[in-house]
Amino acid sequence: MKIITRFAPSPTGYLHVGGLRTALYNFLFARQNRGKFLLRIEDTDRSRLVLGADKKIIKILKDFGLKFDNKPVYQSKRLKIYQKYARRLLEEGKAYYCFCTPQRLEKMRQEQMKNKQAPKYDKACLKLTQQEIENNLKRKIPGVIRLKVPGNKTIKWQDIIRGEISFESKDVDDQVLIKSDGFPTYHLANVVDDHEMAITYVIRGEEWLSSTPKHLLIYEAFGWQAPKYAHQSLLLNPDRSKLSKRQGDVSVEDYLAKGYLKEALLNFLAIIGWTESKASSQEIYSLQELIEKFDLKRLNKSGAVFDLEKLDWLNGCYIRQMPLAKLVKLCQPYLPQIKDKKLLAKIVKVEQERLKKISDISQDIDFFYKEPDYNPELLIWKKSNRDAALENLVKLEDFLLSLPEKDFAEVEILEKNIIDWIKKNNYRVGDMLWPMRVALSGLQNSPSPFEIAWVLGREETLERIDKAQKKLK
Repeated sequence: MKIITRFAPSPTGYLHVGGLRTALYNFLFARQNRGKFLLRIEDTDRSRLVLGADKKIIKILKDFGLKFDNKPVYQSKRLKIYQKYARRLLEEGKAYYCFCTPQRLEKMRQEQMKNKQAPKYDKACLKLTQQEIENNLKRKIPGVIRLKVPGNKTIKWQDIIRGEISFESKDVDDQVLIKSDGFPTYHLANVVDDHEMAITYVIRGEEWLSSTPKHLLIYEAFGWQAPKYAHQSLLLNPDRSKLSKRQGDVSVEDYLAKGYLKEALLNFLAIIGWTESKASSQEIYSLQELIEKFDLKRLNKSGAVFDLEKLDWLNGCYIRQMPLAKLVKLCQPYLPQIKDKKLLAKIVKVEQERLKKISDISQDIDFFYKEPDYNPELLIWKKSNRDAALENLVKLEDFLLSLPEKDFAEVEILEKNIIDWIKKNNYRVGDMLWPMRVALSGLQNSPSPFEIAWVLGREETLERIDKAQKKLK
């Protein structure tokens, strides 16, 4: 049997990182088994539809390398198909018309909640005669089509992640299949499409667990073979609450805008809630490695914590492995003020080891292209004084003046020359490098003074050290 999975987002806005994770798991499982990964756009809820959201979802999947194997299926273009299947259930006595008003349904719901009962339709319209149904239809009284749920049945399935799960049919509502506007509900459209697309595995979030008995009852009503189900855990905040917009960014686009790399985000989403094996300590995986090693059965049942510190660390690993030219191109939009391409490349090279996100490149780097402004007291090392700091800057300037321009061409050469000079003269490292750092950057914390001097070049370095001396005089 060929394995076929699908990703079925609703275009109601941004793509949640949890949605990308679901798409990834479906993609990995299909590719691992040489099956197909299909895309379906579930756009039947017209009230929540966001124009263009479907195109953004499709672009994100392509940009992340999650290539689907079909022309996307749009549910809104299949209304007649769903209506045809609903009529079939009506004809077979497995569904029925319901003409209850929203007011009656709300009153019934309130009474049930007051009596501490689960809200559920009372099957009142099941008692309508054929003549009453025809009269209502003729008079165009708004109505829906409901599934006739059997009253005393245990619904069981073997979930790939969670093991055997069962529900009692008496706890399942006579769900609406076709709404009064002729549009299908999620449940009918979901089952019909999965059947017609020959989906064999449904991998989705645990929030859909309670919908599964409804889906299985629809499969049974049609006499169709249901796919196998795997319900993955929810993404959680560090405090174990559900990851939601109220507590921070949750859309894929938010994370990309902040400077997270696609490869790192995909890697991160794959490994939270999944481990290759108990013995494995690997955390960095290429997409191909994930295809080879991913195992649905090793997904955790408990919630997967979306740990931003872990994502930052992982993203930093990818940044450090990236070719400089590619990283410079990614950093450029965050530094529009730097027009000199050589200067930009030098800054990025210096910052590459420290970056956690691409957007971090814009933090505390003004000194590379703008003369820093700082309190002269900052030039004084903690074990020194003002006069000593001035004297040390004079010595440093004299030494740097003795170095030719070519010695500033490589960080390593410059660092070796300065350190050798410090050792040869028995100077304390802090006495020389602290005022040098501050003179060049105006900061206590910055890249090394050797790296800054390399970026600035000989002339600008000497000029800033000279100005630092004047600040102390």
